[in-house]
Amino acid sequence: MGQRYLIALGSNRRHRRHGPPEAVIRAAFAALDRKGLKLKGTSPIVASAPLGPSRRRYANAAAVVRTKLSPDDLLEHLKAVERRFGRRPGGGRWQARVLDLDIVLWSGGPWASPGLTVPHVAFRKRTFVLGPAKTIAPLWRDPLTGLRIRHLHARLTRRKPLPIAPPGGALSSVGRATDF
Repeated sequence: MGQRYLIALGSNRRHRRHGPPEAVIRAAFAALDRKGLKLKGTSPIVASAPLGPSRRRYANAAAVVRTKLSPDDLLEHLKAVERRFGRRPGGGRWQARVLDLDIVLWSGGPWASPGLTVPHVAFRKRTFVLGPAKTIAPLWRDPLTGLRIRHLHARLTRRKPLPIAPPGGALSSVGRATDF
């Protein structure tokens, strides 16, 4: 039968054959449906601002795959797909890249090995992961918090109330009705 995995995809560099980042993501979806992997669902592709030093916007998406591979073996498989798309090791953290594939969750619960931690350590703080993920796996639970993906996304994206001025008017006078 196999395990199900939630994979986050990202691209912010053009590929010589596939084209712009959105097309790279579509080609990566096809690459995830081969050789021991069965693509079970794909999200819409969204644009996001880069993290870190990269200045290029990202195309991001999520996919659910089924496979008999263990998390470590799947990671090796995903790294091989990234290399086929032109990614080279040692490019630096958060640098521009043709393709980035991350294991976010898997149906087996938490996993830790020297090169891999599942759930992905930062996925709860990333709208570019949770937004696409909630379109294809809204009911999947984070095994550490017990929260569903749709709840994690709602918590991350909910509007925060504006601060209320303390008595005595500690806020600046700029914008007060009495200034007009």
